[in-house]
Amino acid sequence: MNRGQAFLLLVIALVSVVTLLIVVPFLEYVVASLLLGYVLYPLHRRLEAHIGGAASALSLIFATIIAVIVPLVYIISVFVGDLRAIAAGDIDLDTEAIERRLSDLLGQEVDIELTDLLATAGDQLIRVLFDGYTGVFRFALQAGIGIALMLFLLYYLLRDGPAFVEWGKDTVPLPPHVVEDLVSKIDATTWGVVIGHIVVALVQALIAGVGLWVAGIPNAVFWTFVMAVLSLLPLIGSFLVWGPASAYLVVIDEVTAGVLLAVYGVIVVSLFDNYARPILIDQQAGLNPGVILIGVAGGVYSVGFTGLFVGPIVIGVLAATLETFRREYDRI
Repeated sequence: MNRGQAFLLLVIALVSVVTLLIVVPFLEYVVASLLLGYVLYPLHRRLEAHIGGAASALSLIFATIIAVIVPLVYIISVFVGDLRAIAAGDIDLDTEAIERRLSDLLGQEVDIELTDLLATAGDQLIRVLFDGYTGVFRFALQAGIGIALMLFLLYYLLRDGPAFVEWGKDTVPLPPHVVEDLVSKIDATTWGVVIGHIVVALVQALIAGVGLWVAGIPNAVFWTFVMAVLSLLPLIGSFLVWGPASAYLVVIDEVTAGVLLAVYGVIVVSLFDNYARPILIDQQAGLNPGVILIGVAGGVYSVGFTGLFVGPIVIGVLAATLETFRREYDRI
């Protein structure tokens, strides 16, 4: 390596660090625009042939606002309200009935304050997701700016996405066949994670959440959010919420509602998971559900809401890169 090459690499490294520092405050919205662009681009290609590129991109952005952003903002606002109420100890659950039933079953007094336990859990969630109570207001302000930035980037990603991908392929210092193999693996992994795992988990949580709401479980939106994470565990994920919820209804003498919720969970929620996941998951993704769950937990903690997608995708990209290296360069 000569001095000129060394100087260019140093400049690239310095500019990359500065660029990262500039992007970090809105990193999750930049990532969200990339994910939306990735998911919407196949539809954009079809619309583009009929109404033109600009009109297609604007139409899809408008549809995204109506179908995704508005409902998501509403759900997050309700979730934050429920979470703050739980952290303050304002819990609608009949915790005394649960404590009495536990005492009857065990034959002795149970020294457990469920209200305090739930309040502590709610407080910890606020600190993890929003960096404390003051972070909730900062999050709301940043979200408004971030969503506008995300939609702006989405327009150009839909319009110029292929050119950006080709530029990336040409820039990577690898043989063309290696680049194509790596891109195909990353594409399969990303699609499998976004559609096969995350979307199935979110839809399953939504279906289960409707059941909780109809059955009269308090803070249904909060528990739906919890199920959205737990549903990444096949078979038993959302059961960890709707199962105890059914038992809770029976404990407080709402036996009919509890039984109906249990039947709904077994027939509707579980069957959706059993059939939708194999249909939608691209087997080429090859990621174990346990790895997906680790990626989700770490991604949410590190990046925020979009970490639901970012964490598993990053792990999937690492796996695809290692597999490509093993096939192309590991000759020992």
